[in-house]
Amino acid sequence: MTDSTQVKITASPHVRSAESTVQIMWSVVISLVPVLAASIFFFGPSAILVIGASVAGCLLTERLFGSNPGSVADGSAVITGLLLGLSLPPGFPMWMAFLGGFFGVAFGKLIFGGLGQNIFNPALVGRAFLQAAFPVAITTWPARAGNWWTLQGDNLALPFMTPVVDTATAATPLGNLKFADEPVVTPIFDLFFGTTSGSLGETSALFILIGGLYLAYRGHLNWHIPLSIFVSAFAVSGIFYAIGISQFPPFFMLFSGSIMFGAFYFATDMVTSPVTNKGCWLYGFGIGFLVVIIRIWGGLPEGVMYAILLMNAMVPFINRATQPRLFGTSGKKKKKEAAS
Repeated sequence: MTDSTQVKITASPHVRSAESTVQIMWSVVISLVPVLAASIFFFGPSAILVIGASVAGCLLTERLFGSNPGSVADGSAVITGLLLGLSLPPGFPMWMAFLGGFFGVAFGKLIFGGLGQNIFNPALVGRAFLQAAFPVAITTWPARAGNWWTLQGDNLALPFMTPVVDTATAATPLGNLKFADEPVVTPIFDLFFGTTSGSLGETSALFILIGGLYLAYRGHLNWHIPLSIFVSAFAVSGIFYAIGISQFPPFFMLFSGSIMFGAFYFATDMVTSPVTNKGCWLYGFGIGFLVVIIRIWGGLPEGVMYAILLMNAMVPFINRATQPRLFGTSGKKKKKEAAS
């Protein structure tokens, strides 16, 4: 008979969440449903083809090379595929999206030891590879077709072959403001609802907010990260705009490009973001600052991917600098132990 007065001492952690990692992963997938629906509504079958190819590449790589045979079911590979696919142009060739999914999972996750061990967001690793390998394809934005059923670009191009589809292109709001002969600031209304050119998941701030707020409500993201990114980007861009250095108005800076999508879904990755709230503030401020700097002075109109990857690399240092003082120790002792 068990004595109810006994105290059972076990190894930490002593406080456990009621939700498992698998439940959290699939909750993130659910939060992406509005963004997925919006991308299919705006870009038609092309969205299904690109995202489907990206998810297939991630799942196949996880199944073939993952150390745990059941890792496909935990939802992490699905999330990587969805996020990668949503970060690509609607006219992107399917074989490239598949290859990006393979690279993201293999070299962004499995090479580090699998789920929970990676230091960079796997979806962004896959996109960075595609950016380096296929810069023209990933920066080609097809004009929206008049017919919903019409493919948006070169989705069905054969691997390593010159595409045969002649596609009319259109500039994204960021590119139109930065590189156009006659710069035009896209109305905030169009940026908010998504009636612009851009990557599949970045155009509609409204649906990104719906998914992000759902995750915040469920406690599956640290709200300090997206808030600090928005505050930093708004403040820094506002200062540069006010003194005439930048042509990007602060609200345009927030609603254009992939900053909202990146702030809610890439930067908040539990594995690659800081573990302390103070660290999350520093991490988010750094991302927002870098996004503004890259957008204004960089060779590309967008800088969210590079900003998040750079700050991913800084997370171990941020965690070390912001870890709380151990109970019963002084700050000096803590610094001495860290130095040793």
